This record gives sequence, C-alpha cells and structure tokens, in this order.
Amino acid sequence: MTNLEDYGGGAPADSDVLVVTTNDVPGFRVDRVIGEVFGLTVRSRHLGTQIGASFKSMLGGELKGLTKTLVESRNQAMERLVEQVRARGGNAVLAMRFDVTEAADLGTEICAYGTAVVISPVS
Repeated sequence: MTNLEDYGGGAPADSDVLVVTTNDVPGFRVDRVIGEVFGLTVRSRHLGTQIGASFKSMLGGELKGLTKTLVESRNQAMERLVEQVRARGGNAVLAMRFDVTEAADLGTEICAYGTAVVISPVS
C-alpha cells in the first residue's frame, strides 16, 4: 500500500501559516505585505537511485525513487518557507511557486518562494 505522503504534499491544513498559489485569499484582506520569502534545499543524487532510474527510463514508467526524493525535497523547501514567514511575523504566503534547478551535476536545487503577508478575515 502506498503512503499518501510518499508521492504528494503541501502545507498541512492545520498550519498557522496559510500558503496559497493565488494572489489573494477570498474572504480575507491583506493587512501588511512583508515581502518575498523563500525556502531552499539542495539534494545530491543517490547513486543507487540514479542507476535504477537509468534502467527504468529505458523501459518506461514512473521513476518512483526519484519521485519520492523530489516530494521530500519540495516538502522541506515548503517547511523552510513557512519558517521564514513565521520569523518575519506573517501568517500567509501569496503567489507561492516552486523553482527546480539542476545544480552542476551534483544534485537538484528546489526553491519554494512567494510573498509573505499578514491577512485577516473581512468583517
């Protein structure tokens, strides 16, 4: 049986920091814009996973080991993003995006970024 968190992720529903990919949150107003925040991780390639992925790519199909690694990396970048928002006094991130870059054949850089804000419900 597959663990849901192995192949997907995102901010937990009970988090004190709301993370959205939209530019606003319906029913809320932006009280203060704090500015850009990001969370970053760089992951090296695991030799065993790389060799297995090379064989699998010849045959076709999902590269599950690499998928799990990328999910873990994105989740770590998101956690670091949320830590930055908390440290700056925000309670939300608007326009969150991911950027993934190959880092000079050493690994993969994953950056989660967005705009830290303070929001409150519209009365």
